[in-house]
Amino acid sequence: MLLLAMDTATPAVTVALHDGEAVVASSSQVDARRHGELLLPAVDRVLKEAGLKLDAVTGLVVGVGPGPYTGLRVGLVTAAAFSSALGVPVHGLCTLDGLAYASGIDEPFAVATDARRKEVYWARYDDSRTRVTDAAVDRPADIAERLAGLPVVGAGARLYPEAFPDARDPEHQSAAALAALAAERLATGGEGFLDPLPMYLRRPDAQVPKNYKVVTPK
Repeated sequence: MLLLAMDTATPAVTVALHDGEAVVASSSQVDARRHGELLLPAVDRVLKEAGLKLDAVTGLVVGVGPGPYTGLRVGLVTAAAFSSALGVPVHGLCTLDGLAYASGIDEPFAVATDARRKEVYWARYDDSRTRVTDAAVDRPADIAERLAGLPVVGAGARLYPEAFPDARDPEHQSAAALAALAAERLATGGEGFLDPLPMYLRRPDAQVPKNYKVVTPK
């Protein structure tokens, strides 16, 4: 097994290789505006570090979000292209699950990432492997009472400390954790994966203007 994992649903452009037992190479860079520019060089970097070529990959893992429209689709489209070229499967995972898994927390907690517009993407967990709510998008003040007393992992907790006073690491997504979670699930029957389709939770920021006049040639 050689899994190539990637996630661009958050400001972290993150890539990792996992051989079924351990992460063999990884790369992460936080830059919310350069997902398309940074992802492929990161893939090249981890392959070079591992001394492998792309055709050695036997499966792909991709974070499906939730995340902003533009950044999220960079990772999903890249994973789909590699899958088509290599003839290997793509395993989708909720981005929040990767952060939860990386936390290692074994008690109830939540994960919150920056959704912009003064909102967070979030979900609750019983432990680092067990999500108990669907991913959602809300204003921090609207969910503060529901998450009161719980540790909160992710950048969303650090952005809104008044709503989430017990912020925990990691702050950013890691493809290494996403790959390790995928390898664990594949080893125990392959359940818990999502279709590699974007989880947006809301409409994109870019909208067709109202009363837009279509002009067609006669």
